[in-house]
Amino acid sequence: MMSKTNAGRFFEDYTVGEVIEHAVPRTLSGGERAMYHALYPARHAFYSSDEFARDCGLHEAPLDDLIAFHTVFGKTVPDISLNAVANLGYAEGRFLKPVHMGDTIRSRSEVIGLKQNSNGKTGVVWVRTTGSNQLGEDVLSYVRWVMVRKGDVDAPAPETVVPDLADAVKAGDLVVPEGLSFANYDFVQAGEPHRLADYKVGEKIDHVDGVTIEEAEHMLATRLWQNTAKVHFDATARDGGRLIYGGHVISLARALSFNGLANAQIIVGLNSGAHANPCGAGDTVKAWSEVLDVAETGAEGVGAIRLRLVAYEAEGDPFTLKGEDGKYLPHVLLDLDYWALMPV
Repeated sequence: MMSKTNAGRFFEDYTVGEVIEHAVPRTLSGGERAMYHALYPARHAFYSSDEFARDCGLHEAPLDDLIAFHTVFGKTVPDISLNAVANLGYAEGRFLKPVHMGDTIRSRSEVIGLKQNSNGKTGVVWVRTTGSNQLGEDVLSYVRWVMVRKGDVDAPAPETVVPDLADAVKAGDLVVPEGLSFANYDFVQAGEPHRLADYKVGEKIDHVDGVTIEEAEHMLATRLWQNTAKVHFDATARDGGRLIYGGHVISLARALSFNGLANAQIIVGLNSGAHANPCGAGDTVKAWSEVLDVAETGAEGVGAIRLRLVAYEAEGDPFTLKGEDGKYLPHVLLDLDYWALMPV
């Protein structure tokens, strides 16, 4: 009898070049915003106040960029990472259009690379995922790669294809939201006086604060973004308990970065990212940032700042990343390289 259930794809089920349309479209509302701000200490003014966003040239405050990211990402999980061992990295991410309440988001992915691991039990799958709205406009595009189990260890290895990915999104390829201007930017309402000229390449910022991850919060986040990866919600799928969804750590770290980077308002590029070590309930997450680059944009008063955002367990030291062997130190949870827009 034919099964009507879906056990998810395994490594041997992917083919380079195939395009996967993901279920299920999702209409976003103020509920996602309220839940996002309940889960994470997110305080950037551009996403908190319609009036602040109007003063910056938009008709209302969009939803947080990472709400769009998590929504697009969550759609892909049943087809890409349901049987994943780990989500390994990100590249070439661009936020193409703000997402507003009432927008319906859907996702599609193209398989762009495959490489079986030497153990013959797992392989790495690279996909380029694009999220679009109800008008067919693309709102987000990024590449990620995941380690996926083989369902049949005797299945032949596919031809190895490793995509050639850019080290970073070029500043000239960043998309500034239509109409955005920081000419009337209110630094008092934003929470800090620091503008782009106050940040220097190589500067490091300790964001000071920490958040202890609770099991209930993580499970709410996993369900909110409809992330069905077994390692996140099924305690029997992984030795040592449920693995905290990497996007949960990204949002925590981004929210913590407000203290020192309150005016890095809008994420527009995702250059690279690594979930360096597993994170579990009870861990206290702290964060620090390093300024990697600054650039101009064509929008009035709007500059771009490239940042390395590192999340780490509170027992570790800030500003430490890798050991002499080049591997991430055990306390490092996330190493994220992104572009944000900031008043010049």
